[in-house]
Amino acid sequence: MSELNRLDLHGLTWSEAFIGFFNDAVLRANGAHAGNLEVVHGYGSHGQGGTLRTRLRAFLEKHQDCLEFRLGEEIARNPGSTIVTPLKLLPVTSELLMEHIWNYCVNPKPMTKITGKFRSGGDVAVKQAIDALMKSKRLDIVHKGAVKLCKAV
Repeated sequence: MSELNRLDLHGLTWSEAFIGFFNDAVLRANGAHAGNLEVVHGYGSHGQGGTLRTRLRAFLEKHQDCLEFRLGEEIARNPGSTIVTPLKLLPVTSELLMEHIWNYCVNPKPMTKITGKFRSGGDVAVKQAIDALMKSKRLDIVHKGAVKLCKAV
């Protein structure tokens, strides 16, 4: 595979790096087949599947409407990579953050719990996602005594 179609996730924030890489490949193809993308994630220090591999593959499972994928260990006996075939654009990170927050708030949560759970997305991005969810009426404020809770609608 050419370097253009390979992404090494080591040392990167995997979700942003992968989504950007994936969507760039789809856009470059301009409606044609985007080709296969090799995503190098490693196989974990114990050979049992590291965090990058586990999270990436769970993400791929959830987005099979946008892509197809094959495990590196099944293709080239390489458990440290996954081959991905783009079908259409993936949702951008801000949309994914909104979906994660909305799912998290199926059971009402105080704002501090939400911002704490998703702090890796950045405080500003989390607050913007909550505001967007409230504006679109997908998230509502409910009261439990004096405590305000966010609840998915």
